[in-house]
Amino acid sequence: MPPAPNHPYVGRIAPSPTGYLHLGHAQTFQIAHERARAAAGKLIFRMEDLDRPRCRPQFAAAAIEDLKWFGLDWDEGPDIGGPHAPYLQSGRIRFYREFLDQLIQAEMVYPCTCSRKEIQASVSAPNEGDEEAIYSGHCRNRSAKDVPTTGRFNWRFRVRDSETTTFVDGHFGPQSFTAGNHFGDFVVWRHDGIPAYQLAVVTDDILMGITEVVRGGDLLVSTARQILLYQALGSPPPLFHHCELVRDSQGFRLAKRHESLSLRLLRTHGADPGRQMKLTREPNSN
Repeated sequence: MPPAPNHPYVGRIAPSPTGYLHLGHAQTFQIAHERARAAAGKLIFRMEDLDRPRCRPQFAAAAIEDLKWFGLDWDEGPDIGGPHAPYLQSGRIRFYREFLDQLIQAEMVYPCTCSRKEIQASVSAPNEGDEEAIYSGHCRNRSAKDVPTTGRFNWRFRVRDSETTTFVDGHFGPQSFTAGNHFGDFVVWRHDGIPAYQLAVVTDDILMGITEVVRGGDLLVSTARQILLYQALGSPPPLFHHCELVRDSQGFRLAKRHESLSLRLLRTHGADPGRQMKLTREPNSN
């Protein structure tokens, strides 16, 4: 359902400049654009560039150019500015730190010294459909005040045992995810001083006044985690609309390694953006 009349629609598109955008990104951003314009609302462009080793300035510039070629526009963003600047996450670290401090003060996070290798070794089975392994809970009895004086640690959000998070998705309908089954305590701040994805996007969506998040269906479990963060930070979550993933001829979802379906290559080869927009919306068109 649309936001209440006294809460004008604010959507966002948030690419990560780790490669050239492909038709799967374009479909999701096209749907976000359509929903914002249909609601006579605002669309914000935010560049999620916190993955320092993989992000490149040329991919950031290409994302803006290629999405404009694809027929999209926005009301705020790194290329045009706006009241919620900066629109690059790398320039918004202080906001993420403020929200982390709130979680620390409320004892909703704890320092975790487990390495990625140790966490993977403790997982009995993969968490299908999600990239983050379910944490074993080795450090979860620590207080937020038990900060190690030496060595590396992550800040991890404490999820109540067997807690079920539900929401109604605008496309996939009712969703339900249970702690310990679908996800566990999750990282919100990494040992290298960079916020994790979950905290960064929730912080930005709160501060930018986002009323609906449109993104790929592979992030449904992430939405459950993020709803818990909204609750912990005392902010109502936005609506969510997850999109079908665009897949290749073998049925695998598109990734940035699919260079033949990148917007940059299609544009370079003189493809018709209107036709490409139509093809992304047709079943089995790719």
